Amino acid sequence: MIEAGPPAPPLEIAGLTVDYGERRAVDRLTLTVRPGEIYGLLGSNGAGKSSTIKAIVGLLRPTGGAVRVFGADAVGDGLLAKRRIGYVPEAALLYEALTPREFLEFVSGVRGLPPAEASERLRAYAAAFRLDAELEEPIATLSNGTRQKVLVIAALLHLPGLLVLDEPLNSLDPRSVKIVKELLRRYVADGGRGALLSTHTMEIAEELCDRVGILDHGTLLAEGTVDQLRVRAARGDASLEDVFLRLTRQDEGLPEAVASLRGL
Repeated sequence: MIEAGPPAPPLEIAGLTVDYGERRAVDRLTLTVRPGEIYGLLGSNGAGKSSTIKAIVGLLRPTGGAVRVFGADAVGDGLLAKRRIGYVPEAALLYEALTPREFLEFVSGVRGLPPAEASERLRAYAAAFRLDAELEEPIATLSNGTRQKVLVIAALLHLPGLLVLDEPLNSLDPRSVKIVKELLRRYVADGGRGALLSTHTMEIAEELCDRVGILDHGTLLAEGTVDQLRVRAARGDASLEDVFLRLTRQDEGLPEAVASLRGL
């Protein structure tokens, strides 16, 4: 009898390459999101984060390499991979003529959720985020923060194994930020799920992420826990922000740049 091997991790990226014409946005990127883990993907503007995320969720076809979601090839078996992903994009991509209820019911239908199950989950999420009053209003009339709540709920409705979150806390009020953070911690701890979190907010990454990968010009410059990155940067108990700036060499000339602005 052949014993089954360990289950595939939520996300495996191997040698991922993304080119836009002659410009290389992602250069042979390799990383893994483990079960029960929130993995933080950090990088400056143009580092390759958005291209990586689009390749994971199937919004672009990579030039080379492989992306696997619980073992399913995101290119060769894209439909199966997408079924296992919950995605919160950086920009709120919503049907503005619909109400949040209509949009979320549409999403649950596409995901194949039984109506009663979808309705119960929607009720619970709407109550937690205090969204009940806005459920019947056109999305076009809603604030950015309310739209972000709808995006977060849409990503969670079908209980995906992998969450791909691009600046998920954008525009959220402090109460909703707290809910999302607690929800993420509990969510990945249950049933072998994982999350890839892209953010520019270093404090959020330091607080939430089990491991962090730093992208720089499309390559994985460094990876590990915050403590491991501190050791690599020779920064002792420094904040993740200082570690990031040191490893990407963006701390060079920083004091002089700040000093030059004094008195303006």
